[in-house]
Amino acid sequence: MSTMKKLMNVMMLSCEKASGLIEKKLHFPLSPVEKVQLMVHTSMCDACRSYQKQSTELDTLLDKHFHHDSKIPKSKDAELSDDIKKRIVRELEKNK
Repeated sequence: MSTMKKLMNVMMLSCEKASGLIEKKLHFPLSPVEKVQLMVHTSMCDACRSYQKQSTELDTLLDKHFHHDSKIPKSKDAELSDDIKKRIVRELEKNK
């Protein structure tokens, strides 16, 4: 396989893989390769570009809605207390 074909295989994503990267991007950093792959794909795919816009807007709206509740930590990196973790485990065990 030629170098150009190998490069195209790496750069071209399916819409399924692109949508996965769109969702990943909302919560985790993308690698440099993933960023380029997503940029190339969304530059050519109207459906995925639209999906990316809608997904970002929905995530922003949900974030705003749930952060109005003072019981929910403002930071996405906030740790759960040990008491909360134990309560979650107890509830999960009850529901087995």
